[in-house]
Amino acid sequence: MADRKYVAYVGSYTRGKSKGIKVYDVDVEKGFLTERSETEVSNSSHTAISKNGKYLYSIEDEGVAVFERDGNGDLKRLNSVDINGMRGCFLATDVDGKYLYVAGYHDGKVTVVHTHKDGKLGSLMDGVFHTGLGSVAERNFRPHVNCVRPTPDNKYLCAVDNGIDQVKVYRINKRTHKLELVDILRCPRESGPRIIRFSEDGKYAYILFELSNEIKVYSYDGSGKTPEFELLQSISTLRKDDKDAVHNAASGLALAPDGRHLFCTTAGENTVSMFEINPENGQLTKKFTLPISGDYPKDLVIFPDNRHIAVANHASNTITTFTVDYEKNVLIMNGRPQQVDLPNSIHIWAVPEE
Repeated sequence: MADRKYVAYVGSYTRGKSKGIKVYDVDVEKGFLTERSETEVSNSSHTAISKNGKYLYSIEDEGVAVFERDGNGDLKRLNSVDINGMRGCFLATDVDGKYLYVAGYHDGKVTVVHTHKDGKLGSLMDGVFHTGLGSVAERNFRPHVNCVRPTPDNKYLCAVDNGIDQVKVYRINKRTHKLELVDILRCPRESGPRIIRFSEDGKYAYILFELSNEIKVYSYDGSGKTPEFELLQSISTLRKDDKDAVHNAASGLALAPDGRHLFCTTAGENTVSMFEINPENGQLTKKFTLPISGDYPKDLVIFPDNRHIAVANHASNTITTFTVDYEKNVLIMNGRPQQVDLPNSIHIWAVPEE
């Protein structure tokens, strides 16, 4: 890790001063980010990286854009494609590097885009609109696909629907390049599932719930004809386990590089929580819930050394960085907040190897 160069990418809305994606040099040892350049992308709400690390994908108003990453981590636009729907909110690549998956919050759509070996985006392979009604109250009454992520065995695609309180599980038919619905993980009414992540060994799934402010732990088994998810645990993200805390919203979820810790952010109380993962059963033990010195922590990332974190605070237009003290279970702030307009997502990746 010491001889690798790492770069952070922060995707932002472009209603303010931001041009789209800010590129930062990463000082892994000290836990600092230094802004280096900026790339124009209209309303970059999320980014993802190709399997070989050479290309960066971004949501944009026109659909999805792809950029070539050079040896320094800077970006050069290759092309973009229209996804035949409203602007997406989340991107994921498959394990084989053949497809790019797009989650559509505004229109409840899951889109599959073909990715070429030369890095360019190809044709749309499939597009599936979710249907149904959720809790008929405020915004949460129709499909909102908030996250898409393939299972670690690459057999299925999980589409987390924040609006109808479901995780739809699709099989990817490699012959027809189409999605086939095989299962629905039904979540509690008005829970608002937001993000799914899998454990390092692929045996457990962690789902963050925006409205009920909790993480649910499921075992995952893809060895049979259909996927099997079994609920093992529910644990609150809040500083105080207040079931009536309606002004809070769990927002970001990140698995640490060591595979032994899970971090999440909660807007409203504006905190970050750290959980220790039991390697025997995948279950979580909360170690701390602490303030992040920002407003609406929409996303977070753990540095490659596992000792530092950075939080993108959407409403306060800042990034705050911290050192994690695992012995004392505290966060130590690294310098003053860095200014960035309307940050949505933050990722850290190593630059491509020649």
